Parts: sequence; structure tokens; C-alpha cells
Amino acid sequence: QVQLVESGGGLVQAGGSLRLSCAASGSIFRFNAMGWYRQAPGKQRELVAIIFSGGSTNYADSVKGRFTISRDNAKNTVYLQMNSLKPEDTAVYYCYCNVQERLRVSDYWGQGTQVTVSS
Repeated sequence: QVQLVESGGGLVQAGGSLRLSCAASGSIFRFNAMGWYRQAPGKQRELVAIIFSGGSTNYADSVKGRFTISRDNAKNTVYLQMNSLKPEDTAVYYCYCNVQERLRVSDYWGQGTQVTVSS
């Protein structure tokens, strides 16, 4: 009942920037958390950044100081500003949310958007 649609991925040179967006729609009472995970070929999916309902954030150590997560509550949208990109940031990035619906709490995942950083 909740759909997440990512956008903003692409190909960028090392040192460049991208901004990912994720728009959520559906029967949502509140977002408990929204964030971004990524998965590179042959590797586990890992948390990149997450923002909680109270506004606190967590980042992977590898992206601290380079990435910034933000949200627009009115639009049910979360963003990931990615600066100083490195080849090791290459992965499929997935939007994630944990939402309070009318009768349950649920996790949802987007389809993913490819980010490729060339050296």
C-alpha cells in the first residue's frame, strides 16, 4: 500500500555530486524513519543514512562528512545529497522507510537507483 520511487541516480566522476530523491505515497499515518541503503555487486546491503521522526540521523562511517540526508515532510520525500563521490560509492541505492499505517507498522523498499562513480 506504500510505494517508494527513487530518482537521481546516474554516472558521475570521482569528486562529483548527485542528489537522490525518494517520494513515498500510500496510506501513511507517519514516518518513523526514512533512509537510504546501498548494495554493490557481491556485497551485503548496507545502511548509508537514515533520519528518524524526531529529526536525528545516522550515517555510515564511510559517508560521514560527504553525504547529507534530509526530508520534506509535506511531500513525503527524503533526499540524499552525495558530495565528494568515490568509486567505492558505486552501488544500487535503495530508499527505505518504516511507516506507521492505520493498523500496522511496516518496512518498505524502493526499486533502487544505480549510482556509478568513475575514477
